[in-house]
Amino acid sequence: MSQKRLKFQALKQKLVSKRRLIIYNEDTLEESFSLKLTLMNVFIASSLSAILIIFVTTFIIAFTPLREYIPGYASTELKKQAAALTIKSDSLLKVTKENNAYIQAVKAVLKGDLEFAKLNKDSIKVAENATEIMDVTVSEKELRLRKEVNQLEQKAKK
Repeated sequence: MSQKRLKFQALKQKLVSKRRLIIYNEDTLEESFSLKLTLMNVFIASSLSAILIIFVTTFIIAFTPLREYIPGYASTELKKQAAALTIKSDSLLKVTKENNAYIQAVKAVLKGDLEFAKLNKDSIKVAENATEIMDVTVSEKELRLRKEVNQLEQKAKK
């Protein structure tokens, strides 16, 4: 037989051969506990216990408030506060833009620089998108849709 095969068989024999674990009472030398083991059983038991400990630790950290102490994880309260502050800041920006547009409109009225096309009839407040030129040309798709709707209306009338 080759050397590798002999070494493998010797290792296999060491892993499978039974050994005894005995715990004695030191004062009386009485046997307290005895257990028959193999090296393979010890290796498997220690591997499974290590995997179990890792799993339990991960579970505890992931689903308890301990995760807040890990860098990168934020508390749920902090996330709620951040969302609320984001909403508030967006609404404040909108109000600020509206106020600035109103102030500009009032300044224009006081100076006499009025453009009647940009003014709203009910107030002095200038529309936010009044300075932008909008494209109001009719597309081909819209024309086709109009024709189809007209045809359907004519058929419904008959």
